[in-house]
Amino acid sequence: MQRKVFNLGDIVEMKKPHPCGTNAWKVIRMGMDIRMKCTGCGHSVLLPRSRFEKRMKRVLIPAESNGDENSRPGSL
Repeated sequence: MQRKVFNLGDIVEMKKPHPCGTNAWKVIRMGMDIRMKCTGCGHSVLLPRSRFEKRMKRVLIPAESNGDENSRPGSL
């Protein structure tokens, strides 16, 4: 199975909708765990990367690459 590609700041669609009715989430933290924020109600959820990748359907809106991510220390 091929790994799903997503980046910090992407708006992603999950397989099941949030109880507020929205199915779009913004990725706000990446690492071993993925933190995402509901675009409808603003609720934040932390999921292990493996569970996130199983539940993610697709990237709806990719993040704009504005150079902020590469300016952090330790990034290549």
